Amino acid sequence: MKTSKLLIAAVLAVAIGAPIVSFVGDVNMAQPTTATDERAAFFHGPAAGPAANQSGLASLEGADEWLNSRPLTASALRGKVVLVDFWTYTCINWLRTLPYVRAWAQKYKDKGLVVIGVHTPEFRFEKNLDNVRREVKALRVDYPVAVDSEYVIWRAFSNNYWPALYFVDAQGRVRHHQFGEGSYEQSEMVIQRLLAEAGASGIGDDLVSVDARGFEVAADWASLKSPENYVGYERTEGFVSPGGAARDKSRMYELPARIRRNDWALSGDWTIKRDAVELNKPNGRIAYRFHARDLNLVMGPAAPGTSVKFRVLIVGQPPATAHGIDVDEQGNGTVSEQRLHQLIRQTGPIADHQFEIEFLGPGVEAFCFTFG
Repeated sequence: MKTSKLLIAAVLAVAIGAPIVSFVGDVNMAQPTTATDERAAFFHGPAAGPAANQSGLASLEGADEWLNSRPLTASALRGKVVLVDFWTYTCINWLRTLPYVRAWAQKYKDKGLVVIGVHTPEFRFEKNLDNVRREVKALRVDYPVAVDSEYVIWRAFSNNYWPALYFVDAQGRVRHHQFGEGSYEQSEMVIQRLLAEAGASGIGDDLVSVDARGFEVAADWASLKSPENYVGYERTEGFVSPGGAARDKSRMYELPARIRRNDWALSGDWTIKRDAVELNKPNGRIAYRFHARDLNLVMGPAAPGTSVKFRVLIVGQPPATAHGIDVDEQGNGTVSEQRLHQLIRQTGPIADHQFEIEFLGPGVEAFCFTFG
């Protein structure tokens, strides 16, 4: 075992030596830092978390629906090590943890590990079960999923973050947690330790390696200087269209002459809502000045079943080799689903750049920019 793994093992021997349910509330952990030593957002959550009203695994009976599995209960899971993964399908932080969770589910399923993905929605359209089913399939989430649209399980765990992992031993006790991205070696070693305690054999100490692609590729933390930003008026920052935002009513907007890093603006006829902006007439644009390798946008058609074509520019030009998975080299794409879209992935040195997206038709909603 390598020295780093020995150190982690020593820490874990103390950390999970006894049930630590109160440990769930502690978020004092090392965080990824940017090139300017700013704390990077590697998890996110609501501004205030609701209070718990029932305990842990017992709350699974409150799931709205189960996908990939029959309903699972605390009694049926007794004797199993359970990894509870709180997620929501548009969360870039969760998407970057997915290859590890998927690999652990596959590697240890015959050793007594049960991975349960608890899908608790952030945006209103994530409560749509058809959307969740589609994304479970598209993202290759093949372990059991408890649909938690009313936050029943979330409240029972006193959870506040996406993603959040809770490690539950064979007696049903929460022994460890991990909020946000990172600490993958430590997390897998917790799984190995709890399985060994439960009597599993042949576990070994080898750790998984993953081949992350698309959204699942880790952020370029050293170059990341743009934080997540919502575009609805309730939570947005840096909106700089002249005249400011007109809440909940149609208005013509213009781009300012200059946009500073992490500021954004609209052009065209838009309605700025509490949680989103909606385009009312064709050829509306959103401009955003950012500093990151990747630029993603949560968006979708306002009316499910419709689609809107768009094109993106970076520094006034088509993205070419800097295009994301949802656009071509000329910057062309179509939004037909309510989900996260990767629009830019750069390969060269990262600098401040102005991004623009123009929608060729009306009826699209944009919710949140994320970066990587």
